[in-house]
Amino acid sequence: MSKFKKKGDSEVPAISTSSLPDIVFMLLFFFMAATSMREVSLKIIVKMPEASEIKKLEKKSLVSYIYVGKPTEIYQKKFGSEPRIQLNDALKDISDIGQYLVSEREKQNEADIPFMTTSLKVDGETKMGVITDIKQELRRSDALKINYSTRKLIR
Repeated sequence: MSKFKKKGDSEVPAISTSSLPDIVFMLLFFFMAATSMREVSLKIIVKMPEASEIKKLEKKSLVSYIYVGKPTEIYQKKFGSEPRIQLNDALKDISDIGQYLVSEREKQNEADIPFMTTSLKVDGETKMGVITDIKQELRRSDALKINYSTRKLIR
């Protein structure tokens, strides 16, 4: 006779799922806090040119973006295939840049207005004449701090 019995049909105990909702909510709160929402949905194609010497902007809250490029396929039927200007979520003309900058300045504190920068995110295939017209309009609007956005050159 043996002192030990063999259990032939031993079952594996069920996994406790009582803490599962807590884990799901912790993950949900983490991703809600860590994710930033896209500010602008692009209606144009912007493939920025590459540069070897680049510098990051320090305070992105003081930056106003102007996107320039060919409209996406959806918008080409309405706006054509020539380069267009996008301010926030709308395709606009060069004459609308002044009003756009005024509205961006109104969002800022009065002390921060001199530190505001206008960033041009321009497609590499865009003609320089469009850029020159935008720069002239920025001068008229007294927006003299301009940044050209590029991609880092990978060697």
